[in-house]
Amino acid sequence: MADLEHVRWIRRPELRRPHVIAAFTGWNDAADAASMALKTMIEQMGAAPLAEIEPEEFTDFATIRPHVRLSDGMNRSIVWPTVSLWSVTSDDQDLILVLGPEPALRWKLFCKQIVDVARTYKASSVITLGALLADVPHRHVTQVIGTAVDQEMLDAHDLQRSRYEGPTGIVGVLNDVAHRAGISTAALWAAVPAYAAQLPSPKAAAALIDRVSEIVGCDAPTSTLEAQLESYEESIDQIIENDPSLSSYLERLENMDDEDDEYSYDENDDEQYAYDESDDDSAPSAPITEESLDSEAFLEEVEQFLRSQRDD
Repeated sequence: MADLEHVRWIRRPELRRPHVIAAFTGWNDAADAASMALKTMIEQMGAAPLAEIEPEEFTDFATIRPHVRLSDGMNRSIVWPTVSLWSVTSDDQDLILVLGPEPALRWKLFCKQIVDVARTYKASSVITLGALLADVPHRHVTQVIGTAVDQEMLDAHDLQRSRYEGPTGIVGVLNDVAHRAGISTAALWAAVPAYAAQLPSPKAAAALIDRVSEIVGCDAPTSTLEAQLESYEESIDQIIENDPSLSSYLERLENMDDEDDEYSYDENDDEQYAYDESDDDSAPSAPITEESLDSEAFLEEVEQFLRSQRDD
């Protein structure tokens, strides 16, 4: 029985077994990559508001504060930090998109609200997006690792079964609650260069969109992110030029990758800012194959990253 006590519906469209795609700002969102991916999908796909999860039960307003907004320079209103849901149809595939701040309180009840919306619409799957800091060069392809529990999802989409044990964020809890409710789940993580954590990453966001779009069978609206890639990489180049220690660190990373033959980036390639549409969900680079990514090593990086975080 669905319990939607904390869901405020905005509209109730008919949806056909939608995929639910969720991302949250905060702990799981290095360089804003996951939230940027969802925001881009919402805006570029023309998604319409579906519902909101009332924030009162789940938010520490001393940590994530509401904002005051003035309209016409006179009328004052409070904008609350709210997790919102949108719906859209792309390539005949219905989607529910979930975006907002990671809640601070009552995670199981919070996740149950999203899962009950998914159950109401007989959702095909729940897929979460995340990003982590890793020892990866910024001009190489963005690695995206996908994990799942259901054997059907593992086989159908070339995902891996996570061996991780340790602290988790809201995406881990949401996947668990959805799985226990009988919904197929998957988690996608993009690697962001640790030395560029202060810069939002359109590159990692685009890689996440490419991968999730491949899984659910819809268009990948990455054109606006693609237009930002050159500026993003040049900004990081400037940071490195001004810091000799970073320059040495990056050189070691690139040499390690060259020795392992994990990447095939060619900075003289005329197509270096065009997305490769292969199964590895690459960011700008020369064409690569699925075998060129060491997915086992990257999965280990994901697990080490999560273990290094405090369980708040």
